[in-house]
Amino acid sequence: MNSGVHQKFMHHALELAEKGMFSSKPNPRVGCVIVKDNKIIGEGWHRKTGEDHAEIIAIKEAEGAARDATVYISLEPCTHQGRTPPCVDALVKAKVKEVVFSMVDSNPKVSGRSVGILEANGIRTIQGILEDKARDLNMGFHQRMTLGKPYIRTKIAASIDGRTALSNGKSQWITCKESRQDVQQWRARSCAILTSSTTVLTDDPSMNVRLPDFDDDNQPSRIIVDSHLQTNGNEKIFTLRGASAVYTLSESVFGEERDNLVLVDADNDHVSLKQVFNDMAKKEFNEILIEAGSQLNGALLQEDLVDEIILYIAPYVLGNSAKGMFDLPIFSDLSDRFNFHFESIDRVGTDLRIILRK
Repeated sequence: MNSGVHQKFMHHALELAEKGMFSSKPNPRVGCVIVKDNKIIGEGWHRKTGEDHAEIIAIKEAEGAARDATVYISLEPCTHQGRTPPCVDALVKAKVKEVVFSMVDSNPKVSGRSVGILEANGIRTIQGILEDKARDLNMGFHQRMTLGKPYIRTKIAASIDGRTALSNGKSQWITCKESRQDVQQWRARSCAILTSSTTVLTDDPSMNVRLPDFDDDNQPSRIIVDSHLQTNGNEKIFTLRGASAVYTLSESVFGEERDNLVLVDADNDHVSLKQVFNDMAKKEFNEILIEAGSQLNGALLQEDLVDEIILYIAPYVLGNSAKGMFDLPIFSDLSDRFNFHFESIDRVGTDLRIILRK
């Protein structure tokens, strides 16, 4: 098949993979299409950890017709026994002719191993088709596997003069209804939403996903950075469906037992943010969404922990006395700046959504 045909079917595999956007975590989002005589005879996508992988679902749907077919997978097929058997064994058993995948799996248990197994069994392999799109789909998983930390994006709502709240702390609602609804999509794809005790005590937010037909079993964990344990555990963020955890330096719990505390080391009398995210990576968190104020956002920038900024800009001015996006020390030179590039700029309702990446 020519490259155009490969791209056509791989594009469909990636579309299938996106169906697992909210549910496959911490596993990668994977889609699979089986093609014979230029027709799709089986397809599947990974729905949830512990359930069949995309390849297995597609092979079952093909009902024995996969022999001599071409298989398109958005990620290298797995080669190790986890909660489910290795997909590469199922492909060999099905006697497919060719396996085309977008990118090598960054999991060291898998990475690059499938090619040798498949080709040793007479199955041709092709890789790299629509690789950039596949990588973007699973950026958190790949970063956790390669760097040992989650992919960290911070969401900021601001006026055109870069202000996020009035001087008295009021910030609801800076952006329009459509922007607030758009944020729900970013929450839903995240493994966790992280905020500060200051935000919890000031706004008492829910920070859960509120989308139509969203399965509450897929609610992201809600994580609070609370160095000196100022929250008491009764705030709204702790009472809603889904897991929660508090990273803190203190063992004082207002005389009551709290089982969601995680003690970490201090860094200038605050929790070590690097240690927080290292721990979250060990707990298989792929993508973290930060929804916090300027103090925590500034600290994250200074620790070089922000991978992406999602900035919603509302078309009005709040003035110099309002709060800014990042609390940072005064720069003495432009070389002290933090550099990002524009990934995309889109209109959302009356606002602009700007996505910036390193």
